[in-house]
Amino acid sequence: MKLSPIVVFFFFVQFSNSQIQDGVDFTRAEVFVEPIAEQKQINGSVVYEFMVLKNIDSIYLDAVNMDFSTVLLDSENVDYLNDKTSIIIKQRFKKGSKHKISLKYSAKPKQTVYFLGWEDKNPYNDQIWTQGQGKYTSHWLPSFDDMNEKVEFDLSFIVPKKYTVISNGKLIKKENLPKAENILWQFNMLRPMSSYLVGFAIGDFNKKSIRSTTGIPVELYFEPKDSSKVEPTYRHTQFIFEFLEKEINVPYPWQNYKQVPVQDFLYAGMENTGATIFSNTFMIDTIAFVDKNYVNVNAHELVHQWFGNLVTEQSGEHHWLHEGFATYYAYLAEKEIFGEDYFYWRLLDTAEALIKFSGDENGEALTNASAGSLTFYEKGAWALIMLRERVGDSNFREGIRNYLTEYAYQNVTISDFMWEMEKASGMKLSDFENVWLQESEFPFEVAKKYLLQKSSAISTYFEIKNQIGKNTNTAHSILTKRWDSLGSDFLKRRLVLDYAEVLSTDFLKQILNNESVKVRQAIAFSLKTVPIEIKKDFENLLFDVSYKTIESALYRLWTDFPDRQNYYLDKTRNVVGLPNKNVRLLWLTLALVSPTYKIDLKPKYYNELNNYTGSEHHFEVRLLAFQYLQNIGTFNDETLKNLVDACSHHVWHFKKSSRNLLKDFLKGDGNIVRLKAIYPSLTQEQQLYLDKTLSK
Repeated sequence: MKLSPIVVFFFFVQFSNSQIQDGVDFTRAEVFVEPIAEQKQINGSVVYEFMVLKNIDSIYLDAVNMDFSTVLLDSENVDYLNDKTSIIIKQRFKKGSKHKISLKYSAKPKQTVYFLGWEDKNPYNDQIWTQGQGKYTSHWLPSFDDMNEKVEFDLSFIVPKKYTVISNGKLIKKENLPKAENILWQFNMLRPMSSYLVGFAIGDFNKKSIRSTTGIPVELYFEPKDSSKVEPTYRHTQFIFEFLEKEINVPYPWQNYKQVPVQDFLYAGMENTGATIFSNTFMIDTIAFVDKNYVNVNAHELVHQWFGNLVTEQSGEHHWLHEGFATYYAYLAEKEIFGEDYFYWRLLDTAEALIKFSGDENGEALTNASAGSLTFYEKGAWALIMLRERVGDSNFREGIRNYLTEYAYQNVTISDFMWEMEKASGMKLSDFENVWLQESEFPFEVAKKYLLQKSSAISTYFEIKNQIGKNTNTAHSILTKRWDSLGSDFLKRRLVLDYAEVLSTDFLKQILNNESVKVRQAIAFSLKTVPIEIKKDFENLLFDVSYKTIESALYRLWTDFPDRQNYYLDKTRNVVGLPNKNVRLLWLTLALVSPTYKIDLKPKYYNELNNYTGSEHHFEVRLLAFQYLQNIGTFNDETLKNLVDACSHHVWHFKKSSRNLLKDFLKGDGNIVRLKAIYPSLTQEQQLYLDKTLSK
């Protein structure tokens, strides 16, 4: 029976929740989930087992906008309060007693669970997936926003037969249900974790299975349409897994590991325990690997299985213990795969970004719970690099092993980690903490000195930069004299990016014909116009093994040599490009505005470009299509409907960009009238947003 809200009780609970939960330990959850996709609804049940640590008179679980049809305590009906942020049971519990609470509920999550594909034109891209980073699992599962409450979650799902389910733990049962077109998927976990790490993905997926040398099953999922992209996408996965186990020096702490790509994911990836969900924009072919690959994200999310999932921060001011560590070890994995040169130049890039950020008086301490990703990820990685340099390899590795072993399946603070490092090294590290953890300014000169000592190529770069100084006219003579002695492609690329505009055409030809893809690419990125003397050599970039190079070269050549526009379009008409279709969308736009190019096919090209604004496409594709259509001034009614739809998208930066595009459109003569004309065809949510926008 549901109690009517009692004001005094409500305020008592709100005030004392944190103290109440200190007196209880939730140990296990048996979860049942049935998504109702067409209604964007979750029907579910959960049974929690808990132990009372001290005499208390109430317990609660976080539960956002849920309706409960059953609430049982030890199999008996019990009164409860549902305040739409939590469910509270006021009952006397004695220290040492054990109990079960059983909940049956339904929810229509506004966030955290995303239902994609049911409202678009593509019948084959239906997906449901979660993103609960931080404290948001309580939008679809009564659980704990506090990361300090760790529970062993065993999850079961009922879904239609055509879908696959990926979730935490080991799949122990997959059973056809009688008289229904559904399958029961049942997963089992053995160890506890924080609620934000509970996750699932449901959709049409195949998988490739591998096994680590230590016996851990690894499952690599993909959509059937991406079967040819499995190898380049998951390239080096086996090596990454085994390298990290060896480098971290603690066995992988979970039963298995799964990775699944999904549409319109909010971030690059999310490290749900044993089940990473990542953006399907990392599903790439071999050519795309040059410009955008999954290696770093692959390693980063795997590292979190130790740093974040096995050992979890107590609160936000200790977030370095998650993201700094994941970034650092991912860089170490990349160092093994791509080489030391790649590693040190990557660190230079991050150091320069950090000092620019810090120099604008935006610097943040790593202990600042409100710090941004640049601080937690990149400054956090730098802190570990310098800590390892300070204490030495063997002491660092011993400290890491002791830290992960001592606090396994628990919550930690930065002080806990630093204490383990001090014990392992026999050093006092308060000065390190002051400089790298407490100070808001990034110590760029310390980082630069480290890089100069470690990388001869970076040392040479700064030497050449100092030699050239502000007189860039000397760059050509200095670079031509030293070029053949420069052994680093990363050094050459950086120098071309810095000085391409002052290099002779003969030297540019030499680079275009003899250097690696990334050095050639630097010319495509850097030249504001293509000198006629290198036109033929520059045209070869249209066939290079880089989609970003092809995109840049196509635009540059099309702009600089109008008489060759049709030729350039013919040569690139079959290139799609990266997962965001960078080359194809540019090609369609140029084909539309080229006066003499296939005039009879222009309606077809327009329809294709406009179609890419639809919700069945990834938001990166949609945004590019909107931008190109805006640039050539060709929004039609379908474009406008899709743009209004995008203004309510769950990915905030796409939503923000779409709203800005709509605001710009409304400034045009007659465009408000055009929007009002399509108003009746919009959904209620879209109409509400448009009402709000037009009223301004």
